[in-house]
Amino acid sequence: MVKGGMNNMLKKVQQMQSQMVKLQKELENKVIDVSTGGGMVNISINGKQEVLKIKIEKDVVNPNDIEMLEDLILSGVNEAIRQSLKMVEDEMRGVSGGLNIPGLM
Repeated sequence: MVKGGMNNMLKKVQQMQSQMVKLQKELENKVIDVSTGGGMVNISINGKQEVLKIKIEKDVVNPNDIEMLEDLILSGVNEAIRQSLKMVEDEMRGVSGGLNIPGLM
């Protein structure tokens, strides 16, 4: 009886692993869009935390205030990464049944 229980558990783990591999591939195609500065800087990032696009409105480009533009880009990229990581964590939690598996997320 113990052996049967162990086999069932191993099957469930293999199934969960397969679902996670599939989910990781799907997350590559999920895109989060973040804007800062009232829409002056827009950043697109995927579920692998790869920045796909940065769009900067002409009005925010001021050669005399490069630091403001740098700050807008930096805050936008950091927020995009935070949102992407949260999306991944939420999706993985669904696959893992809420288990917190170290190194998984």
